[in-house]
Amino acid sequence: MAGLVERLVPEELWELFRRVVPPTEVVRPQGGGKRRADDREVLAGIIFVATSGCTWRQLPPVFGPCWQTVYRRFAQWSRARVWGRLHRVILEELGARGELDWSRCAIDSVSIRAAKGPLTGPNPTDRGKSGSKIHLITDRNGLPLSLGISAANLHDSQALKPLICGIPPVRSRRGPRRRKPDKLHADKGYDYAHLRRWLRERNITPRIARKGTESSNRLGRHRWVVERTVSWLAGCRRLHRRYERKPEHFLAFVGVAAALISHRRLTH
Repeated sequence: MAGLVERLVPEELWELFRRVVPPTEVVRPQGGGKRRADDREVLAGIIFVATSGCTWRQLPPVFGPCWQTVYRRFAQWSRARVWGRLHRVILEELGARGELDWSRCAIDSVSIRAAKGPLTGPNPTDRGKSGSKIHLITDRNGLPLSLGISAANLHDSQALKPLICGIPPVRSRRGPRRRKPDKLHADKGYDYAHLRRWLRERNITPRIARKGTESSNRLGRHRWVVERTVSWLAGCRRLHRRYERKPEHFLAFVGVAAALISHRRLTH
């Protein structure tokens, strides 16, 4: 079991996670009780659920903690926004090493089916079936910088401003922190004059395909990286379909996937 936990949560990832996990009270005032489940074992169970796509009840007992404990800790950490903070810490390490390329960023979204819950809506690309949407911005290498979720019927253009504003200030190898790309590549779904003006006001050059006059394929040599990142997100099988009723839990799995993608770059 120890080998499985170390494979899912390597030492480098565990040290980063310890920076963001909230402290816990391990002493029971009334005394007695069971030993608290180890955070690293719980984190390994959460990553297993995220990557395998199994339900909480299907979590193998080999991890140690029962599935109820793993789910309860996942809910607590999600409320504390641990996954977004973990992603940001990893971005800080990547930025300090000069691994983030801000010269060209790309924005896109992907729709998935959703059974029920807030932030779901009829998917216009899936015969109106209920779904949710993941929005993301990546750097030139395809590393996710900012992510968000919405109902599937939200137009992509409405997510551009929140995603840009959601990019955290990240350390650089030299110079001040960065939180804005030099250029932003997008398809025709983002072709609106007010978005172009908004980007230029923030010294971001818009490279958005124009409807009716410019082919999206022309920008494909730069925008394909975000499509590759979408396929990387699909490696987190829990994101193939939304089963979580609570949107914060669905966003938490998106954060777990983004942290794993970024950490993979950190260790290679």
